[in-house]
Amino acid sequence: MLKIRLMGTKNDISWFQKIVSRNPKVEVLEMSELYQNKGTTKYYRNYIEVKKKNTK
Repeated sequence: MLKIRLMGTKNDISWFQKIVSRNPKVEVLEMSELYQNKGTTKYYRNYIEVKKKNTK
């Protein structure tokens, strides 16, 4: 299992979440809500837990 911290704009995070969710080799276990980074209104963070799918 991997725990991934994403940081970027809302659009960047949404774009990457879609890529990970659609990947047939990856299972998304959990996806957190968006958190605003302190000191900026442009950048956010998000946490994702993923694991490798056992596909043959």
